[in-house]
Amino acid sequence: MANERVLLVDDEEDFVEALSARMERRGLDVEVAKDGYEALEKARVQQFDAIIMDLAMPGMDGVETLRGLRVDQPDLQVIFLTGHGTLETGVEAMKLGAMDFLEKPTDINLLIEKVREAGSKTSAARERKAQQMIEDIIKTKGW
Repeated sequence: MANERVLLVDDEEDFVEALSARMERRGLDVEVAKDGYEALEKARVQQFDAIIMDLAMPGMDGVETLRGLRVDQPDLQVIFLTGHGTLETGVEAMKLGAMDFLEKPTDINLLIEKVREAGSKTSAARERKAQQMIEDIIKTKGW
């Protein structure tokens, strides 16, 4: 998939600027959010192929944000990228459906590979939902 849409969620402004610029140079369409609340709002009104999110943020942390995202979008692919991770938190995030858990700093090529994988998973999930909707319409219309 070309030009995956990514939401980058992190309260560290300099980090977000640098990482989003690097990702855009590699062909990704990047939107940013400074905290979990902003991430939830952006995810409600826009479609993303992947969300890359920090764990430790003021207000609403990454795990709480993931829980909120799962309410409306259970198939959304979330990659945690954090410098404050513990094994326990990583396990909790994975149980809640996080796609991956990477530590800062991470290799940009690995991160891009993970985003492309997330884009493929998101695309497949959207196709399954569309197919199910078509089948449901056909059943109700009796065609």
